[in-house]
Amino acid sequence: MPSLEEKLNQSDAFLIGVELVSTRGTTADVSSVKAIKFGSDLAQSDRIDWVSITDNAGGNPMLAPAALGKPIMDAGKEVIIHLSCKDFNRNSIESQAWQLASEGFKNILTLTGDFPEDGINGMAKPVFDTDSVGLLTMLESMNKGLTISRGGSRKTIQLGGTDFYPGAVVTNFKLHENEVIPQYLKLEKKIECGAKFIINQIGYDSRKNHELIAYFKRKNLEHIPLVGNVYVLTGTVAKIFRSQRIPGIVVSDELLELSLEKAAAPDKGKSFFYELAAKQIAIYKGLGYKAAYLGGVHTLKGIERILDIYDSFGENDWKEFAKEILFSRPGEFFLLDEDPETKLANPDKLNPVYEASLVDPEATSNVNFSFRLSRFIHDLMFDQGKGLAKIGAKLCKNSADPSQGPKLLRTFEHISKSLMFECKDCGDCSLPETAFLCPESQCAKNQRNGPCGGTRDGKCEVHDFECIWGKAYDRMKYLGKDSELLAHSPVIQDQRLRGTSSWANSWLGKDHIAKRLNKKSESSTG
Repeated sequence: MPSLEEKLNQSDAFLIGVELVSTRGTTADVSSVKAIKFGSDLAQSDRIDWVSITDNAGGNPMLAPAALGKPIMDAGKEVIIHLSCKDFNRNSIESQAWQLASEGFKNILTLTGDFPEDGINGMAKPVFDTDSVGLLTMLESMNKGLTISRGGSRKTIQLGGTDFYPGAVVTNFKLHENEVIPQYLKLEKKIECGAKFIINQIGYDSRKNHELIAYFKRKNLEHIPLVGNVYVLTGTVAKIFRSQRIPGIVVSDELLELSLEKAAAPDKGKSFFYELAAKQIAIYKGLGYKAAYLGGVHTLKGIERILDIYDSFGENDWKEFAKEILFSRPGEFFLLDEDPETKLANPDKLNPVYEASLVDPEATSNVNFSFRLSRFIHDLMFDQGKGLAKIGAKLCKNSADPSQGPKLLRTFEHISKSLMFECKDCGDCSLPETAFLCPESQCAKNQRNGPCGGTRDGKCEVHDFECIWGKAYDRMKYLGKDSELLAHSPVIQDQRLRGTSSWANSWLGKDHIAKRLNKKSESSTG
């Protein structure tokens, strides 16, 4: 049987995947038995190309996806395992990856993950030791084969390469420019770091779906298969999505009103919602997506009913459906202009308001005195090999504890950075990469490689303040460097430096920025 990779890259067929949501408890519990039965039914269906299994969805503790995936894979069906970064540090994630590889799982959907919810005896502590970009980088390294040393020995061990086929998620269903553009930039970074397929987030606006695939073409990313996400609504689900209780998923007021109206029918709107899902599948195929990914239905009978409706459509019916499913929100940002005839995106023309703003970007409230002062001080003190940086390196090297530097200088660093950035003394500073906004203290998920997908109209999904990556984008755009927002990625933070002086680590070449600059310098002279 062809693999999912072969199907997505070598077949002309439009593929169908189905989401299987894991449950809490053992495989003997009632809810798990139902999930296993659903998975078994999907494995036997010739209409389903793969089954995608969630990993602690919504931040809730669930049965590990491999437990549900193994019998499906053994039955001959392709399986995508979701692997997120919220619950494990990088060592544990690596262990999980080795186990998945050993059991024959190859298709991995890399996720930063939702913030944890209640577990046993309260809310679990979030980890976020890395993110989706870091995870993709890890899997790419494992595919190439790792060379490791143990116990400080000079002897190394070569580990055989894995055969992972990793994918990632992107969302452009955001309200503000400083949410949408960073998502596109992070999409490119995910692909650069090893993502082989992309699934878009749940959304109900055909213009945004068209804009996404048009973006792929503008950036010459057509070789990466794009999978369209279709989640079957109900009246209740529409209300949950509208409340934005599920991070990153949005339903407009117009769609909520329509959903509640249809849900009042004798069948609770099932006929309408199934047809809406079938129309979305047709739109994705018409737009040039490689596959559709169905969620929100938990029986094979329901899946087949949707696919029967989809099969009944004519080849070009999707064009009219696309004009129906345009549930954007008032004031929502679009990168590309609208095509007045199709109501979709114009692939060849930027949104004129956005395009004009690139020529003469305005300073927002995020471009403030603190930002300007921070840039000035950083350029003055940390330009490696020059001026004050050379003096700082000498002072730290000759101090009693080089990792802390001179006591007076360390005290000044601690006080000034605490006041300006709420510094947490991570010792491996990302401030110059995040437009002088601290991801350690001002991001609930410590995102150093771009924003997660969970913002709610520009606000953090966990705390009620503006996402630091939205702020960083505003600052970079004002400098005319918005396209460089994620040029620094991937960042893999070194936890050995925690509690030490980030100034000393910068001057002495120990932090991730200095190491990257040194590596770049060596490669250019080598």
